[in-house]
Amino acid sequence: MNQTTSTLGEICDRTKGIIITGPFGSQLHESDYIEEGIPVIMPKDIIGGKISEENIARIRESDAVRLAKYRLKTGDIVFGRRGDIGRRAIISQKENGWLCGTGSLLIRPGNSIIDPKFLYYYLGEETCIAWISNQAIGATLPNLNTSIMKRISLTYPPLPAQQKIATILSAYDDLIENNTRRVRILEKMAQALYLEWFVNFHFPGHEGVRRVESELGMVPEGWEVSTIGKISNVILGYAFRSKDWCDQGIPVIKIKNIRPRNLIDVDQVDHISEATLSSKQEKYWISHGDILIAMTGATAGKVGKLRSNERMLLNQRVAKIESQVQFKEYLWCSISTPEAEKKFHALADGVAQPNMSGIQIENTKIMLPSFDLLKQFNEFVYPMLNSIDNFILKDQVLRRTRDLLLPKLISGEIDVSDLDIRIPEAEA
Repeated sequence: MNQTTSTLGEICDRTKGIIITGPFGSQLHESDYIEEGIPVIMPKDIIGGKISEENIARIRESDAVRLAKYRLKTGDIVFGRRGDIGRRAIISQKENGWLCGTGSLLIRPGNSIIDPKFLYYYLGEETCIAWISNQAIGATLPNLNTSIMKRISLTYPPLPAQQKIATILSAYDDLIENNTRRVRILEKMAQALYLEWFVNFHFPGHEGVRRVESELGMVPEGWEVSTIGKISNVILGYAFRSKDWCDQGIPVIKIKNIRPRNLIDVDQVDHISEATLSSKQEKYWISHGDILIAMTGATAGKVGKLRSNERMLLNQRVAKIESQVQFKEYLWCSISTPEAEKKFHALADGVAQPNMSGIQIENTKIMLPSFDLLKQFNEFVYPMLNSIDNFILKDQVLRRTRDLLLPKLISGEIDVSDLDIRIPEAEA
């Protein structure tokens, strides 16, 4: 398969494409943001290659007109220029007309030489990200600019082959997205059931149960105000030494791995060598289904569940909440809500570096229903939570398979020239 090599800047010059940085603070002020308006995409809004509308900033249409050159079009790529190198998203028809925000780069090279989706995947390939990372400015917070992006070297096949490669890789992302939608539906169902039974107190037979006073307010008679520590063990992570870290070995979950939506990133992990493992670290093993909580920094209070077929170790600044078996589903539903995250975060003291202790987690109050009601709830919710876990495990396999194929397809090691692949029509 014939390959051509150019820089991204050369391609933009030939196609009248653009690479620009999002508006700086002098062009967009805090007071410009409103609750309803034109969405502005920041790096924090790029999650898993998609744009998340949750907590996205918005501005007035009049401000969007003033910042017209930052308007996004379908097929554009938004690339985070600060922090995590490689965070990017391709703009869909839904996001057409939104704005590229502060901390982001707008990449629009045209589609006559480079297919936008092919470029999106190319910019996520491991060696490409490594090159970009090495060019980034600043040690504490890596920063990119248009000059660096224009120097990216692209080796690419003819346009039809690019489109076939993008179609193959997109098929994996479509499956992942379908699973993600199913997960969200199941999560809403489980949380709706929890809310109805244990917050609104509309559980089966509630009509015949009177309310009594408790330190948490009026609750059904027979329910108990307890603490997380009474139904769980809280185990703090281990302080591994800097010399313990290596490229391969036993994966370790750090605070950075606890992500939004109660997810734990099990792919971008650090490792320690098996040779450094000792008996004193035995209690820090974690496995599929374990509940973890971030204890320090801006993420303090975030809760996640480990979904992995591989055992891992737990690093400091993260704790495992090891629930008694009969309370596991109930506890997960009660502490994986945004409201619970806020309560946990409020426990963290310290202005510069919020921090909570294991004792504070253990002493957190929790309402416990009757045993019979708890059993009924578990019977309803367990299949939902189990399906969620399985969908997330499937997504991990799909992502890893896609990422293994990515460099082989882009380099031409896997030749797609003779493959009969239907290319979807481009979005208008």
